Amino acid sequence: MSIGTPKSHLKYLYLSADIVVVAMYFILVLAFGFFAMWKANRGTVSGYFLAGRSMNWMMIGASLFVSNIGSEHFIGLAGSGAASGFAVGAWEFNAILLLQLLGWVFIPVYIHSGVYTMPEYLSKRFGGKRLKVFFASLTLLLYIFTKLSVDLYSGALFIQESLGWNLYVSIILLITMTALLTITGGLVAVIYTDTLQAFLMISGALCLMAISLVKVGGLEGLRTKYMNASPNVTAIELENNITYSSSCHVHPKPDSFKILRGPLDKDLPWPAFLLGQTPASIWYWCADQVIVQRVLAARNIAHAKGSTLMAGVLKVLPMFIIVIPGMISRVLFADELACISPEHCMQVCNSKAGCTNIAYPRLVMNVMPVGLRGLMMAVMLAALMSDLDSIFNSASTIFTLDIYKMVRH
Repeated sequence: MSIGTPKSHLKYLYLSADIVVVAMYFILVLAFGFFAMWKANRGTVSGYFLAGRSMNWMMIGASLFVSNIGSEHFIGLAGSGAASGFAVGAWEFNAILLLQLLGWVFIPVYIHSGVYTMPEYLSKRFGGKRLKVFFASLTLLLYIFTKLSVDLYSGALFIQESLGWNLYVSIILLITMTALLTITGGLVAVIYTDTLQAFLMISGALCLMAISLVKVGGLEGLRTKYMNASPNVTAIELENNITYSSSCHVHPKPDSFKILRGPLDKDLPWPAFLLGQTPASIWYWCADQVIVQRVLAARNIAHAKGSTLMAGVLKVLPMFIIVIPGMISRVLFADELACISPEHCMQVCNSKAGCTNIAYPRLVMNVMPVGLRGLMMAVMLAALMSDLDSIFNSASTIFTLDIYKMVRH
């Protein structure tokens, strides 16, 4: 009885090798998590929710980075890079400055006040229990509808594109494993596993960037080829019996290699970015529980400031390890990523809105060699899990200390 063609058998062996690498990643994360649980003092509120205020600047800096760079960044930043070039990198460079605002202005105030959560700080600062409960409830709702939903969608998109696993089973397994580490280990387990995941994430993404840059002839080759990365409209129309839609922007923009665009640009006008996005980012970097809670776990203010400096240095990387690979993916797979009509987009990626969101997983599955491809699968899962454990830990802190504790009393 035949088990398939040699080609299909070879493909099965390659996929098996990649899955072995992913399995090794899961084992390593669990080992790190259980080591952190064994080491940590989780018997007190400070020990469980703030890691006993004992973390050093390096681990907190790594945790800040991976708590921000989730799977939605690999999907969204790479997709935006494929669609419109460098502009999306402005968010990353803006964050470098705002992280220092957190370390030098906000965190000393938070530490001096002795708070565990942002709703608690607002209550101390302005008075009243209703304000604390309202802000705590609003934060939990925002986490569910903005953070969790986006993370799970982007993670599911990568799993579907790379492994073909059942989406719901995969997501349930990831949530279960992440929740197990978060609930049993507290913030110590989260920061320890985040540190491991930061190393894996940066290493794997740098490998992909180097390999993909070689494919297009370096940065100069990318500059030339990206501007010509348009789909073959005639061939696609004949092959798929569809008609080009003018609503689809199939040609790269002339200013694709500019970060801040003109004041009338549709993608990223610089006045709107500086005056509109920056205040919103101040909330995210300086007042969001997910970010602030990690820095509150520092041994002292010096370590807190050091962690924001380290995270700021790491925030230089996404432009190179995510945005540029997304642009390279546009060069290599222009006929798929720059789909020419909603019908064509549905055929390629099952979405009428466009297919640039598959830029990063498509690059991983077609450029990386066996083994390293498994490493990149682990990187994407690490990005998803680091985001999930951050959200779970911060949400449980807010619910326990700001809502449940008050209801119980």
